[in-house]
Amino acid sequence: MQPEKLSILIVDDEQVVRDSLGHWFTEEGYAVETSGSAGEALSKLASRETDLVIADIRMPGIDGMELLERIKVEQLDTAVIIMTGYASVETAVRALKHGAFDYITKPFDPDDLSVVVRNALEQRRLKLENRMLRQQIEESHALDELIGQSAAMRRVREQIETVAGVDSTVLIEGESGTGKELVARAVHRLSPRRFNPMVVVHCGALTETLIESELFGHEKGAFTGAQFRKKGKFEAAMGGTVFLDEIADISLKTQTDLLRVLQECEIVRVGGTQPIHVDFRVIAATNRNLAEMVKEGRFRSDLFYRLNVFTIQIPPLRDRHGDVPLLATYFLEKYSKQMNRKFTGLDRPALDLLISHHWPGNVRELENVVERAVVVGREPMIRAQDLAVTRPPEGADDLRIESIERRHIVRVLESFGWNQTQAAKALGIDRVTLYHKIRRYNLKPLEKAIRA
Repeated sequence: MQPEKLSILIVDDEQVVRDSLGHWFTEEGYAVETSGSAGEALSKLASRETDLVIADIRMPGIDGMELLERIKVEQLDTAVIIMTGYASVETAVRALKHGAFDYITKPFDPDDLSVVVRNALEQRRLKLENRMLRQQIEESHALDELIGQSAAMRRVREQIETVAGVDSTVLIEGESGTGKELVARAVHRLSPRRFNPMVVVHCGALTETLIESELFGHEKGAFTGAQFRKKGKFEAAMGGTVFLDEIADISLKTQTDLLRVLQECEIVRVGGTQPIHVDFRVIAATNRNLAEMVKEGRFRSDLFYRLNVFTIQIPPLRDRHGDVPLLATYFLEKYSKQMNRKFTGLDRPALDLLISHHWPGNVRELENVVERAVVVGREPMIRAQDLAVTRPPEGADDLRIESIERRHIVRVLESFGWNQTQAAKALGIDRVTLYHKIRRYNLKPLEKAIRA
């Protein structure tokens, strides 16, 4: 199979320049296209990937410098070489500052230009290769940041590995601070789309007027301040993943627009009329109950069913208190290294305090507490007084830990259909100990509890 030819787009308003350069680079084995204007060139760049653009700086309408700026604003990977018959240091510096690979002056020797072209294409190849290597490294560590050995976290990791290889939409549910974005990134890094971008949209941070332009992009002049055409998040994620964080915060109008995109795989930029094909996977996350919002008429049922193909529930930290020491140690090592401090661990009273805390802010709150402790603590151990958490009242620790243990045992038993042998193994205790805890907490399967 023949390797695909590298592509060059030559942009110049002079026919003779286009013809001579087009012939030269075709002879050198490149796939060459030409455009007589920057506007025509932008249309071609929007419809297909191009490795290199060679553009004259002086053209009617959109000039070469504005073409360069538009290519960079729209985050295209295309390399750009600017050519001109009116050389000046100021223009050359401006071109390089705006991201041109090089700047050449007419008349030029075609052999010299060929060397510049080869260097530009080689630099582009190295950039793409480095990006791919970084993504491969990320993939190999995709689950490393999902700290925890509890049954609940093992289940989350199993779900990630199950769904990552297919293209289904994923809905991640969990309280604020539980790590929904980490789970989304892990799904993307293990997916076939991992070599393309994952674009994050924080829905709650965007106003109704901004979110449309942010998602769909806009055409030049679509509104005041729209000086250039801009790609939206959906176009920027082409071939990759869009992560819609806090999806419950979008309005009913935006829900309708999003549903249409998911159904048609097309968008129309704000101020535009031309449909643009898009290809991306959607991962959405929420800290609210979308099913309840559907019942209340605040979330479209058809969009909910589109998003709720495969659901990953992230447990709150209070339901996996056994993971707190692992997480605390991980954050201690992370911030000790960042701040060049030499902490060897947390002492027993500090760990007991962390384990007994309710963690309304979940893992994010724990991370902040440990980071502060690294700032204020005295080496070599983090002590309880270094932790900015409220110590529970006398006797409350035991009651809270018992409550947590009770919920945890029930959850594990239910996950194994109340098979006590399997549940005991998962809990790391023997069957007799589990039997006594079931009696102590008066635990029953749900249907028996209802009949009782």
